[in-house]
Amino acid sequence: MRGGYTQKWYHLSPEYQYPTQFREYLSAVTFFMKTAEKYGVDPAQIVICGESLGGLLAAYVVQELVKRPRLPKPRAQVLICPLVQFLDFNLPSYQQNHFVPIMPCRVFLLFILRYIAMSSTVLEYLESDSLFPKEMIMKCQKWLHSDRIPTELQIRGPVQEISPPTSPFHGIDSKASCKSELNPLLAEDDVISRLPDTFILTCEFDILRDDGLLYKKRLEDSGVHVSWCHLKDGFHGVFYFFSHWFLSFPCSGVGVDHILKYIKSL
Repeated sequence: MRGGYTQKWYHLSPEYQYPTQFREYLSAVTFFMKTAEKYGVDPAQIVICGESLGGLLAAYVVQELVKRPRLPKPRAQVLICPLVQFLDFNLPSYQQNHFVPIMPCRVFLLFILRYIAMSSTVLEYLESDSLFPKEMIMKCQKWLHSDRIPTELQIRGPVQEISPPTSPFHGIDSKASCKSELNPLLAEDDVISRLPDTFILTCEFDILRDDGLLYKKRLEDSGVHVSWCHLKDGFHGVFYFFSHWFLSFPCSGVGVDHILKYIKSL
């Protein structure tokens, strides 16, 4: 197989606030899709890939591309431990892996708050699902409910409701938090059904495990072909240690092999 890759860099927060990253990423990918043939690339064979927050950006960009009929459609998307929603940070995987390194829940949520320029004082509300109006959460339960997560992945470790703070919080624009770029999981059916073939990789010891599983289920229910790899001994950020001598974890090599095998099969 002949192939190559291009990597998209974008400005980082806090110097450049959301949604700068989304606009830059979309602009770069759109330009490449339009001009791919100039670089000897078949635009119909382009695979868009992202990990963690990069997975959110990749999922968002692919959804935007399918809305634009004049642009070539990506051949596939590869989402590695993706974040795909900003409404429920109390899913089973968040609770089961609350203290798991290298990305414990509170550290991750603090990064998220900084990314979208919100004060860290709302952290306790974010953890208890009391940051957003209950009617908003209920409206999204069709795609966010933990019942859509495989039973065998729900039973590890305690899962319980976290008591909300005693005083309500009123300092957030809930409409802004429901924007499509932050919630690819909740996109319209017409968009989801037109997505290309998808590869999703999840890790058992990862707070974002259930995000990936819920997106997998949503795509499959809409007729999108999904290939799934679950690393039972993987954790968030394990690929940072790929081929790093004694710091390398065998499961990172397994994950890379699955990703390469999938791309070669297209």
